[in-house]
Amino acid sequence: MANLILPDSNIYITAVRAGRDPFQQFLPGFDEREFAVCGMVMLEVCRGLREPTLLRRFRERFAVMIFLPTTSATWERATQLAWSLDRQGIVLPAPDLLIAACALQAGATVLTADAHFSAIPDLRVLDRLE
Repeated sequence: MANLILPDSNIYITAVRAGRDPFQQFLPGFDEREFAVCGMVMLEVCRGLREPTLLRRFRERFAVMIFLPTTSATWERATQLAWSLDRQGIVLPAPDLLIAACALQAGATVLTADAHFSAIPDLRVLDRLE
């Protein structure tokens, strides 16, 4: 799954705040890439949606994306990342560590505006789709 992209929550949230459909930005590369979602991204994004119709639309779109499960191995990887990075003085939010662990387990690239994801060893990160 070398072309699997896991958009971080901030990709969706930033687009919604700007009045844009975040899923439209995935269309140009849709033929070469696959897009995934994990439970933490769904939780972070959906909790902030105020309109029930918007929430329903997001849930429908998330339902057709590749779902990256949060297994006990994923939690263990997130825990190890947190412990290791903390010892280096790099303290990242727990939700972001879980998102990174999901991506690492699946071999996915994280699409994010958060620069701190680049501190996570072996994680492929994009700040925009090209």
